[in-house]
Amino acid sequence: MKTIFEPTKGMLPVDTSYCPGCSHGIAHRLIMEVLEERGDLGRTIGVVPIGCSINAHNFMNIDMCESTHGRAPAIATGIRRVHPDKVVFTYQGDGDLASIGAGEIVHAAHRGEKFTTFFINNAIYGMTGGQMAPTTLIGQRATTAVDGRTVEQAGLPLRVCEMLATIPGAVFVERVILNTPANVRKAKKVIEKAFDIQEARLGFTFIEFLSACPTNWGMSPEDALKWVASDMAEYYPVQNFRTPEGF
Repeated sequence: MKTIFEPTKGMLPVDTSYCPGCSHGIAHRLIMEVLEERGDLGRTIGVVPIGCSINAHNFMNIDMCESTHGRAPAIATGIRRVHPDKVVFTYQGDGDLASIGAGEIVHAAHRGEKFTTFFINNAIYGMTGGQMAPTTLIGQRATTAVDGRTVEQAGLPLRVCEMLATIPGAVFVERVILNTPANVRKAKKVIEKAFDIQEARLGFTFIEFLSACPTNWGMSPEDALKWVASDMAEYYPVQNFRTPEGF
């Protein structure tokens, strides 16, 4: 029979531990598929901190390093500076990057570090029990905000792309959404561009993925994907914020 589909060699042949409908698996595959197509699997180093992604080394078929909570950019900085010939990325959730790791990501961008950050924004702490995250929307419920987040109690949700786009060292900043096949294909092209820019050593590159967390949202996978588009994308617009000239 004719083979019409083969899994990427960038993913190990095991089942992931993510919940049904979680967008982590989609993001994993896209990144690894791009690396395989570029021939970069053997020279890539990924860094993951605490969060649902802490088990990524069990799924991604590349060299991986784990960091303490929020500190993946610091580890990636050291790796990339010592190994300038490697492809280096961090893979971080919103509870990690936008909270305890906010200072790390801001200063990595200010330094113009030559690695890529993949930011999984599902608007909640996933691994630790569904607590309110810096990106939790106004009115959205969480285990630490049972009546929904309010401006008076927690302030407005943090828009990370908009913040980083004001920093000159962050040369590529874009937000994508993983809710439909068409948008997944668009996200893959954005990943390709980020690695192209990293290869050119122009500065820090950053991609935010609007993602679903059906378990902690208390939704079905289908309804969660609809909510990503209807509610998350309204507050977090899907767009490019900065691209170097020539890309």
